[in-house]
Amino acid sequence: MKFGVVVFPGSNCDDDIIYVLESVLDQEVIPLWHKSEELTEFEIDDWIILPGGFAHGDYLRAGAIARFSPIMNEVIEFANRGGNLMGICNGFQILCEAGLLPGVLLPNIGQNFICKNIFIKSETSNSKLTKKINSTKPLKIPIAHAEGRYFAKDEDLVIMKDNDMVLFRYCNDIGNVNKASNPNGSVDNIAGICNIQRNVFGLMPHPERAAEEALGNKDGELLFKSIISATKEEYVI
Repeated sequence: MKFGVVVFPGSNCDDDIIYVLESVLDQEVIPLWHKSEELTEFEIDDWIILPGGFAHGDYLRAGAIARFSPIMNEVIEFANRGGNLMGICNGFQILCEAGLLPGVLLPNIGQNFICKNIFIKSETSNSKLTKKINSTKPLKIPIAHAEGRYFAKDEDLVIMKDNDMVLFRYCNDIGNVNKASNPNGSVDNIAGICNIQRNVFGLMPHPERAAEEALGNKDGELLFKSIISATKEEYVI
């Protein structure tokens, strides 16, 4: 099991994720430049991560240009054959632009860039990302985005509900999901989702920025530990 971290021009959280995976969690990581055109070294029990940042300067709209980077053809093919794929913040935006996840990320309510700690709660244990997360304990995770307001059509929201695709919702520090705990206006307080096949994951908060004691918060580390543990369990022979 190994991780590939795609690096776009404008990515600024790639080194953070690589550091957490390599130095904190002792995982094998391969940086992948966005112009790469093959992922032959990755099997379906491996992971590809699209990190946060401002890929291609977020021109047009966040993720719209990065979706057409050469590597994305291979990333889409990797996901379509069952490989594990996660997008964080800008990576989530790219996944939606590529049609790998439903919905879109719109400008925050108030048109402001938001950078602060928020709380999220797990809404399902039926995913590698959340399988080992205690759903009764809110997680404190930073956000840093200007276009993080998740939106999906009503018919998509019905499909997501019927297929248990909402992974995280914004909440307060005691786990209540309400309008006051929604930092950006996301529909239904949605902070993270997966696809129907449950191998593509997107979330706006940055777990890599809360994964080490030196940062004063290790809640984000739990997500990476869940990924590693659940993936090893699924592919054990």
